[in-house]
Amino acid sequence: MVQKTLTSAPALPQSDLSDVSPLDKAESSFAPETTVDIDIEEPNAEWRYDSERINRKYRRRPFQVLSRLINIVFCFASYAIASWWDKIRGTAEKNERSRAIQLRSILTKLGPAYIKVGQALSTRPDLVSPVYLEELAKLQDQLPSFPNELAFRFIEEELGQAPENIYAELSEEPIAAASLGQVYKGKLKTGEVVAVKVQRPDLMRRIALDIFIMRSLASWVQNNIKQVRSNLIAITDELAERIFEEVNYTQEGRNAERFKNLYGYMEEIYVPKIYWEYTGRRVLTMEWITGTKLTNIEEVQAQGIDATHLVEVGVECSLRQLLEHGFFHADPHPGNLLAMPDGRLAYLDFGMMSRIKPYQRYGLIEAIVHLVNRDFESLATDYVKLDFLTPDTDLKPIIPALTNVFGNALGASVAELNFKSITDQMSAMMYEFPFRVPAYYALIIRSMVTLEGIAIGIEPDFKVLSKAYPYVAKRLLTDPAPELRNSLKDLLFKEEGFRWHRLENLMRNANNSVDYDFDKIVNQALDYLFSERGTYIRDRLADEIVNTLDNLGRKTWINVSATVRQRVGLAVQEIPAELQEDSYAVTHLKNILGLLQQTPGFDPTRVVSVVVKIISKPETQQLGQTVAGKFTQKMAARLIRNLLLERTHAS
Repeated sequence: MVQKTLTSAPALPQSDLSDVSPLDKAESSFAPETTVDIDIEEPNAEWRYDSERINRKYRRRPFQVLSRLINIVFCFASYAIASWWDKIRGTAEKNERSRAIQLRSILTKLGPAYIKVGQALSTRPDLVSPVYLEELAKLQDQLPSFPNELAFRFIEEELGQAPENIYAELSEEPIAAASLGQVYKGKLKTGEVVAVKVQRPDLMRRIALDIFIMRSLASWVQNNIKQVRSNLIAITDELAERIFEEVNYTQEGRNAERFKNLYGYMEEIYVPKIYWEYTGRRVLTMEWITGTKLTNIEEVQAQGIDATHLVEVGVECSLRQLLEHGFFHADPHPGNLLAMPDGRLAYLDFGMMSRIKPYQRYGLIEAIVHLVNRDFESLATDYVKLDFLTPDTDLKPIIPALTNVFGNALGASVAELNFKSITDQMSAMMYEFPFRVPAYYALIIRSMVTLEGIAIGIEPDFKVLSKAYPYVAKRLLTDPAPELRNSLKDLLFKEEGFRWHRLENLMRNANNSVDYDFDKIVNQALDYLFSERGTYIRDRLADEIVNTLDNLGRKTWINVSATVRQRVGLAVQEIPAELQEDSYAVTHLKNILGLLQQTPGFDPTRVVSVVVKIISKPETQQLGQTVAGKFTQKMAARLIRNLLLERTHAS
């Protein structure tokens, strides 16, 4: 790395722009041919997304909008025509590298919004060829840089000091250039090695103009194409709001700290420190992280690091983001995920974060559980809870469609299902039924599909959902939230009785979750079982216990009777087929006890204290009385029935 000790910052002309918004400030400083139009009602308002304000601005500039739109159309039209001509001439394979470079060049030229699209494609080896992957991957941190003079001026404007007064060293050239800014490696006067991120010039104007065009197109499509039922305007606004947050480096620093507070407890996750005294809206100073991109498999493995395991760590962390706290990284492309030499996974670039509400988090957990267990009736209801369908939607025709679509997608097991197949299958239903895509869902899918794309690049057979289910199972078994308690009850209890095999399956999967332990599952189970909400389960358990005792009693009686008959020389009664092997409940109970013994934190001495705790509960005594009463009634009914049968046979 080439570095130099800073002696002086470039002297550039200063201008009084204190009352100009960031967007217009960019126009004044870096596009002098553009007339500055100060039309912002509050200072620095453009650091926050406001669609009406952007609309007002660009409705007064039709020629600027038209010029940009023509530029966009021309760029993609030239690429499409060239690709079509290659196919006509039979030179598509020969010119593939040239076309990939052309596409990367177009996206780079069009700016941040289009670079984001290219970054997303660069993580999908199942969608684009290796040649395109290689070229589009350069959009992550190998974009053209802007002059140091501008970067150093931004540092001085934002931090109030020349760079040489802040940093003891700064790399002579940017070590990376991304869609929104470029990064220098530096060292503070106090000796800490840091990454200094400086925003690109003219950024706000270009983003705002592209968003205006995207939103206008979304509005036209939504109002004129009836087949499109998703709220495209809301989806565009959600994306735009995240991008506007991303260009405010102060907000990015706050996001990083919140992310660290929420998920930093995970041993294999690392979040760099933010140096607030050297951070502003256009400059971010953070701890320098030494690491390797996850997609550089050979280099990662050369350090003795299991790349696949780190992807699993990323999946676990993403699930906690989505389903635990609802604050998630919406841009996990390879440039933002580094394998550290000590085997930890470092998250970088916290500009594009999003949020998901509690009811949406619980709805997603329920939907995953119902999908895995092929409960498509409940899955249809989940889509209503998740705002994909309105409450007045008739679900009767939708349930068979879900059965047909997801029944095929699931294949033999959950291990065969990935997020891409889910989204593909969902798309197939959009036109037939009144589904609409909520704005929050678009960013969730973007995040998870991007992560899955990275995983597929490392291990082609990687399936995110199969790695995700252990965490979901653990949440379902240990989370005290009423929504999940009800979901667990619906999953385990049906008219035919308690479904022990599903409890066993949940426990088997949960055993593979990181922080799942014996105390958690036992405490949560007991708390719920003996609560008022657990009354239904206690009643159903009483029935299960009675049936199990009845079968055990019958089997014991037949065995004793057979022994006596053999001794006196009488014919031995044949044991009924249903009693020859352990009952369904007993079989799974044995398996469940075995799983409990394998649960992290299991201690036989703890079992004694748990049993004592259970026995001391008044609900247990009441349960015992209920079981005794029902068992007595059943035995009496059986005795009477047998006597009547014997009397009938005798007569």
